[in-house]
Amino acid sequence: MMRTRPLKVALLGCGVVGSEVARIMTTHADDLAARIGAPVELAGVAVRRPGKVREGIDPSLVTTDATALVKRGDIDVVVEVIGGIEPARTLITTAFEHGASVVSANKALLAQDGAALHAAAGEHGKDLYYEAAVAGAIPLIRPLRESLAGDKVNRVLGIVNGTTNFILDKMDSTGAGYQEALDEATALGYAEADPTADVEGFDAAAKAAILAGIAFHTRVRLDDVYREGMTEVTSADFRSAKEMGCTIKLLAICERAKDGASVTARVHPAMIPLTHPLASVRGAYNAVFVESDAAGQLMFYGPGAGGSPTASAVLGDIVAVCRNRLGGSTGPGESAYAALTVSPMGDVVTRYHISLDVADKPGVLAQVATVFAEHGVSIDTVRQQGKDGEASLVVVTHRASDASLTGTVEALRKLDTVRGVASIMRVEGE
Repeated sequence: MMRTRPLKVALLGCGVVGSEVARIMTTHADDLAARIGAPVELAGVAVRRPGKVREGIDPSLVTTDATALVKRGDIDVVVEVIGGIEPARTLITTAFEHGASVVSANKALLAQDGAALHAAAGEHGKDLYYEAAVAGAIPLIRPLRESLAGDKVNRVLGIVNGTTNFILDKMDSTGAGYQEALDEATALGYAEADPTADVEGFDAAAKAAILAGIAFHTRVRLDDVYREGMTEVTSADFRSAKEMGCTIKLLAICERAKDGASVTARVHPAMIPLTHPLASVRGAYNAVFVESDAAGQLMFYGPGAGGSPTASAVLGDIVAVCRNRLGGSTGPGESAYAALTVSPMGDVVTRYHISLDVADKPGVLAQVATVFAEHGVSIDTVRQQGKDGEASLVVVTHRASDASLTGTVEALRKLDTVRGVASIMRVEGE
C-alpha cells in the first residue's frame, strides 16, 4: 500500500543538472511514487539568482537561504548540485544534523572530505549517495560498492572526463593539434571557458580518488592521486601511437599491488592498444574498465556528463534514499576497513614510450642503450630516423618503475648526443 504523505526533497542548485532533476521529478512524479512507495515532493530550491525564470518550478519554492532550507526539519532528502567545497560541505553536514539524507554530485568535495562526510552521515543515521559524482549517467558507484561487494577488485581503468576524450579523439581522427581540438570542443559546449579542471586532470583525479576508495576499501584522498594533464600531447605523439597500433587517452587508473598490501591512483595521458575496449570510446563518452577476481573484466560505458545524464544518476539515488527512508534503514556507508597504503607514483610499474632528439652519428644508440641498462630499464623496441646530422630515436621499454624511468631520463639529458627529450608517454592496457 502506498503511503500518501509525500517525501520532501530540497534542491541546492538549479543550474543545468538541478533544473533537469526538478523537471524529471515533476514529469515522472507518478512513476517515481510507484517505484518508491510514496509520493516525492519538491519542497524548496536554493539558488543564488532568485529573479531568473526557471521553467516548470513554482517561484514560491525558490529561496536564496540554503541554510534555512536544510534546517527546516521536515526535509527528507537534500540534493546538492552546487559543486565546490564551501558552502556545500557545511550545507551537507547541516542537513544530516537536521534529519535529512543527502544525494550529491560533488566529486571535488567527496574526493577531499569524503571520510568526514560519511562519518557525519553515520553519526546521524542518514544516507550519503553520490552516483552522479563519477561518470554521469553510468551506473558505477553502486556496482562497485554493492554488486561487487563480495568480490576483490584489482584494477579500475577508465576514461572519466568527456571533454578530454572529445579533444583527444578529435586529434586522433582528424590530425588536429591540441589547441584546434580544444577550440572545437569549446564551440560545441563540451569545454568550459576555462578548461583547466578538465585538461589538467583535476576533474579526473577527483573521480579516481572516489573510485579507488570504494574499489579497495581504503581512504584515498585527492592529494593521494598522481595527476598529469594532457596539454602537452601533440600530433606527433598520435603518429607514434598509430605506428605502435595504439591511440592516446587520458586515463584514471586505480590499481592494487600484486602483494595486496598497497594501492595506487593516478591520472595521465597514455597510449593504449587499439584492441583494448577503451580505445573505441569516442567523442565525449566515458567508459570504465573494472577487473576483479571473481567477475573478471567488466566495462561500464555511456554519457559521462550533461544535464539529463547526470540528473538520471541523481534521480536513481533519490529513489534509493527514499526507499531506505520508508524502510527505516540506510544504505552502504564508507568501507575503509582495508586501510591499505597508498603508494607514490615512483612505485608504479608500466611500459614507456620515449622520443628523443639526438645527433645523427655512430654510437648514439649504444650510448642511449647503456643509460637504460645502467638504470635497470629493459628496452623492448628502438626506432631511429636521421637526416642532416639530426635524428629522432624512439624507445619503447618493457615494464619499469616510474622512479627508474625518471632516473634514466635525467641521465639521458646529460649526454652530449641527446639534444632533448621530445616526449614521454606511458603505455597501458596490456
